[in-house]
Amino acid sequence: MNFINELKESLIHNIRDYGMYMALAVIVTLFTILTDGLFISSNNIFNIIIQTGYIGVMAVGMTLVIVIRHIDLSVGSVLGFASAASAILMLKLGVGSIMALLVAMAFGALAGLVTGVLVAKVGIPAFVASLAGMFIYRGAMFQVLSANGGAAVRFKSPFINAIGNGAIPRLFDVGPYAGLTLLIGLIMIGAFVYRQFASRKVQQSYNFEVESFPLFVVKLAFVSAIILWFTLKMAEGRGFPVTLAILGIVVGIYHFMTTKTTLGRHIYAVGGNPEAAELSGIDVKKITVIVFISMGLLAGLAGFMYAARLNSATLTAGRGLELFAIASTFVGGVSANGGVGKVTGSIIGSLVIMSLSNGMQMLGVATDTKDIVIGAVLVLAVIFDVYTRNLNK
Repeated sequence: MNFINELKESLIHNIRDYGMYMALAVIVTLFTILTDGLFISSNNIFNIIIQTGYIGVMAVGMTLVIVIRHIDLSVGSVLGFASAASAILMLKLGVGSIMALLVAMAFGALAGLVTGVLVAKVGIPAFVASLAGMFIYRGAMFQVLSANGGAAVRFKSPFINAIGNGAIPRLFDVGPYAGLTLLIGLIMIGAFVYRQFASRKVQQSYNFEVESFPLFVVKLAFVSAIILWFTLKMAEGRGFPVTLAILGIVVGIYHFMTTKTTLGRHIYAVGGNPEAAELSGIDVKKITVIVFISMGLLAGLAGFMYAARLNSATLTAGRGLELFAIASTFVGGVSANGGVGKVTGSIIGSLVIMSLSNGMQMLGVATDTKDIVIGAVLVLAVIFDVYTRNLNK
């Protein structure tokens, strides 16, 4: 009985973190039933991950922007221009794929620098500065693509195909499963378990209160089972998407930066109380510029991933995707008031949004209805944020 009570208390105390996972579980269960299991087929899960990839990358950057109480509406247009510029560089100028990717990211970083300077140094509100950028980069993209007559520019590169739609090599098989995918999944489970035990040991060494060992084991088993199920699903199909590997690297870097570095602590300090952060010696303007540069850099990367996904750069590239990135962060638990939010949560938010979109598409739901549903989910996420903040008080 004590275990049940502790489990309930843990759920209530961490409702802000667990809410998004419960929402994702409900969505997956609902669409699995409505599609007779087709929603959780290996091919459909593969497609959802690929669709989530570029949104998730932008959501990681947007998390930090919203944490410091700003917004960036230009990222969709930056994504579109980066994809167009990449195509022109490779197809018209013969630039290699890797160099084109670096140029796309460099352009994104430059765009972020401009927005950051306008916000931090000039004092223009982020909404206005990024809105201006949205129009400017959208127009620049049209001009770049006009060199190709305004038509879609198509990529012809195995490297790009792998990023957009490829999977990690099978190398060997274990029965009906891709062996390398299985091995990676088991390594992920082992790394997760080791990290959790190490974290628990550190907390105990400082005499912090930790959950009971039975509850700790149950949580480990539950998460490990989900990872194993996901791994088996991928292994029975094409394997882990390359997009997932890219997203994993981005999340890993930013999770480490936000939780283990001085820069990360300063970002959350600025978001929690900019005036207090300034008085404590933190350069708020510098942090603001860095965060916007980071956002632009990731938008450039997302642009390359988006073009690779479609295998082309078009005039409509990136249109409206900034809204999906923003929605993903709020659904993922980032507070509209700033100072609160995790990059891992924003990835779950991206999965929630894209799973909703994918499931409704499978059911033949009209586009306008899908937009209404996603909008309603966003409103509910913000209401949930306000409720949990008041609950914690």
